[in-house]
Amino acid sequence: MAKKKMVKIAKGKKLPKKKVAQLRKKAGGSNIGEYKGLSSSEFAGPSGGAPSGTYPINTKKRAKAALAYAHNAPNPEGIKRKVYAKYPDLGTANKKRKKRKTNGA
Repeated sequence: MAKKKMVKIAKGKKLPKKKVAQLRKKAGGSNIGEYKGLSSSEFAGPSGGAPSGTYPINTKKRAKAALAYAHNAPNPEGIKRKVYAKYPDLGTANKKRKKRKTNGA
């Protein structure tokens, strides 16, 4: 009986190689396993219905990227909720920008 090849997708989290390949094909799952040094709490993917290990939000720059790519997830609002919970100032900056556009036009 062959032993299953396990792949590390996040700190303390491993999945079988075949499972990772299947998850990469799911919506929002293309970068699963790319951030192996992060803990699973530093990902917003599961909140948005995407596989765990996707949409990293460990830095403000990555959180902004997660917001930009949230439309690829099955539930983009879940990604946004998790990002805004960790970085509340990103949400207020976005609201100010929208307000300026409507007032200035």
